[in-house]
Amino acid sequence: MRLLSALILAVMLISLPSCKFFRERVFGKKARALAEMQARQDSIRIADSIKKAQARLLALENARLDSLKRAEEERLAGESRYNIIVGSFVTPEYAKSFAKEYTDMGYNVRIIKPGNSKFELVAAEGHKSLRTAIQRLAMFQDTVSVDSWLYINK
Repeated sequence: MRLLSALILAVMLISLPSCKFFRERVFGKKARALAEMQARQDSIRIADSIKKAQARLLALENARLDSLKRAEEERLAGESRYNIIVGSFVTPEYAKSFAKEYTDMGYNVRIIKPGNSKFELVAAEGHKSLRTAIQRLAMFQDTVSVDSWLYINK
């Protein structure tokens, strides 16, 4: 009887690791832990790829803004910084007709629209040097228009 119970016990111990219940208990925890670890790694990879994409988009946006800034600086560099203004108008049609009068007199007239202003300025002359602009303004006020003034582009 002892031999038989020892034999049954030995068979149970040998077959126990192959038992479905035992495998699910021991190996199921490992499988779940492995699946959780893979899920974490996937989420980290996804977060990294999102960060890289955001960094690329930010770099592109910064490059675009730098390009716009350089273009604006080049545009302003090409324009005269100091302008002799002969008229300031809210209505664009009046500014154009007034500009035509000075164009007919032989001046290189430009219409300037300052940033946050609703006015349009009619500039009869533009100069890059402040000294030249002040000298020309004095002559301009004496001979052409007493009400002319100097506008400085920033």
